[in-house]
Amino acid sequence: MSQVLSPLPGTFYKKPSPDAAPYKSKGDQVAVGDTIGLVEVMKTFIEVKSDASGTFREYLADDSCPVMAGQPIAGLE
Repeated sequence: MSQVLSPLPGTFYKKPSPDAAPYKSKGDQVAVGDTIGLVEVMKTFIEVKSDASGTFREYLADDSCPVMAGQPIAGLE
């Protein structure tokens, strides 16, 4: 299993907006460079991109919760 890691500390979001669907769902195909989520730092939203390809398994970080740099936020098969 591959993991997508948070590039920096902040608040993780798995959706582009509160009323939108998550970027990825279980079983979705993921390509290198696909957006998996967002990390907010000081009112700035940074897209978290996958550096591996595979099948999306699950989010490992909770939506709207703090994450640390290098923390796994999603798992791929």
